[in-house]
Amino acid sequence: MSLIAFMQAQNCSNYVGSWRHPSSMSDFLTPHYFQRIARTLEDAKFDMAFFDDRLAMPDIYGNDHRETVANGVRCVKLDPSTVLMTMAAVTRRLGLGATYSTTYYQPFHVARLFGTLDLMTGGRVAWNIVTSLNDSEAENFGYEEHLAHDLRYDRADEFLEVVKGHWDSWEDDALIVDKSDGRFADPDKVHRLDHKGRYFRSKGPLPVPRSPQGHPVLLQAGQSGRGTAFAARWAELVFASYANLEAGRKQYASLTAAIEKAGRDPAQVKIAPAIKVIVGETAAQAQEQLALTEALAKPIDALALLCEVLNVDFSTRPYDEPFTDEELAAVSWHSLRDKVIEVSGKKNPSVRDFVEASGRGTIHEGPTFAGTAKQVADQMEEWFGTACDGFVISATCVPGSYEDFARLVVPELQRRGLYRKEYPGSTLRETLGIARPTVDARRATAERRRA
Repeated sequence: MSLIAFMQAQNCSNYVGSWRHPSSMSDFLTPHYFQRIARTLEDAKFDMAFFDDRLAMPDIYGNDHRETVANGVRCVKLDPSTVLMTMAAVTRRLGLGATYSTTYYQPFHVARLFGTLDLMTGGRVAWNIVTSLNDSEAENFGYEEHLAHDLRYDRADEFLEVVKGHWDSWEDDALIVDKSDGRFADPDKVHRLDHKGRYFRSKGPLPVPRSPQGHPVLLQAGQSGRGTAFAARWAELVFASYANLEAGRKQYASLTAAIEKAGRDPAQVKIAPAIKVIVGETAAQAQEQLALTEALAKPIDALALLCEVLNVDFSTRPYDEPFTDEELAAVSWHSLRDKVIEVSGKKNPSVRDFVEASGRGTIHEGPTFAGTAKQVADQMEEWFGTACDGFVISATCVPGSYEDFARLVVPELQRRGLYRKEYPGSTLRETLGIARPTVDARRATAERRRA
């Protein structure tokens, strides 16, 4: 079973109310905050921690950031790649991932950044690939509006071709570093990309040699039809979102089939849904904590976060007025829209339906496993194998959620033989049990012929 910590480089976890929890630490602007979490996760032998990210604070509701700032609705967003390195400094085996957008960065920059991060961590880095969501992000980068949904993925496909091509610039044995004859590297084993495509042109070679794990692990969370096709083609770890076990089993089977159809081995792709875990020494204690955590949510949390991911301002329309077909087609996050339509049973849901059916901003957004360590492990064991290959653990208070899980649930999973007691190697790929990629020999051979 893979265990992954779902992190945010901000004032709260992905559950906004977490910063209001009396047990949550408030030193989130310091390295010590993240390093404490890193040590806890590595002691518990977690596969990795990865940082979600967006490139603007939620300010689409009411076209204003004031409510977001006043209520702490993910208004702090540090650069996750920098925070990642503070955690790497105090760990030796824990995998670390960061989100970077294919919409607002260039492939060469991402290839160089993540290639460097991977080297500096000894091969422990993952890149969480996103296409970004809303007009606020576009405006921060000098554009008036966001790209259309499918166009973002078309662009992202070529982005990945360029990034992976750059990561293949250096063959594994290209470096010589022979001081006696002054030969540093074999030029026949360092290759230019010379990519000229629809969206990008990039020459290369990338001036970053390969890391111990070949190149960073590719993490992706596509849930829409186009997003699933993208994940099936590229992802090595899929961050899934399931409403319940039955839906999870269907999505797991569908995604596995899509990976196989894309010509890839499903055994080389890990699928892990997000869950919240509230564990106590007794069932009564866990339920008490669940009630406390549930009460931390505010109405503004749901409204701000829904407007952010749907790219629609809910403040301008009546609460119960149905969205038109055209308005629904224009929203950014297709899988969330489709979930609301399914759960509400309405072809044209209203703002109220989006708030109530999505659970956005509340403890009810996705599954919550609450109970004793045995009760939580029972649920995880039921899901494992038929609906997933592991879990993305989402915190409801920080760092307490991770510490309680590590102290109570991990030993129970280990006792059942469902989870490791030691890391199998030093790289993230070794931890996940997925193959180290080889340099694309066909591209390298073609370049030699051109030369």
